[in-house]
Amino acid sequence: MVRALDPIDRQILRELQSDGRMTNVELAARVGLTAPPCLRRVRTLEDEGTIRGYHAELDASRLGFGIMVFAMVSLKSQAEADLRAFESHVATLDQVRECHMLNGEIDFILKIVAHDLQEFQSFLTTHITPAPNVAGVKTSLTIRTSKSQTGVPVPADEDR
Repeated sequence: MVRALDPIDRQILRELQSDGRMTNVELAARVGLTAPPCLRRVRTLEDEGTIRGYHAELDASRLGFGIMVFAMVSLKSQAEADLRAFESHVATLDQVRECHMLNGEIDFILKIVAHDLQEFQSFLTTHITPAPNVAGVKTSLTIRTSKSQTGVPVPADEDR
């Protein structure tokens, strides 16, 4: 059973999602606690899996990844073993940044980054289209990103 989050837990989550680098002392001040109980709450949220990790958000273009492509992948078989095999395959591919199984005509959508179109084409024909059980792949190159927000909305209370 999942423990219900109280308003202070939710505020901690909002603050950390906004700035995961702040010190526990700063976080405690923002949520109206002293440092020790604040740290206990953060550790509990981590232990329960509500907080799954911390990371730095990187600028892909500054690292030379000039393009982002969404690839819609259809599989020949949707048997659970085949779905898991495809997921295991893409999990090994660093350029695949996200993989989501979908309901409908398309089985998976992949978010893929590459330095340029030639590199993407090579990646696609070397690692995605020849993968076992792949029936077809449709791709869409992003032109512009108008919103890219990590995390999820955290309401102040349990009302959704």
